[in-house]
Amino acid sequence: MGAIKDKIVGTAKQVEGKLTGDKVRSAQGGAQKTKGKIEAGASRMAAKVKAAGRKIERKMRGVNRKGNY
Repeated sequence: MGAIKDKIVGTAKQVEGKLTGDKVRSAQGGAQKTKGKIEAGASRMAAKVKAAGRKIERKMRGVNRKGNY
């Protein structure tokens, strides 16, 4: 959930910086937004790796999708 929050808050800071002419605030917003994107990508990748690990484990044990032997 932190990734979504970082993307939203980062976008808000970026817009605020552009509206007020504050380049530092705009850059901070861009950095926070990028942080959120990276966290989201890492989370998706971790989920895919875990799913692949479970699939390999099931194959090694000879268990099909329904859990039958």
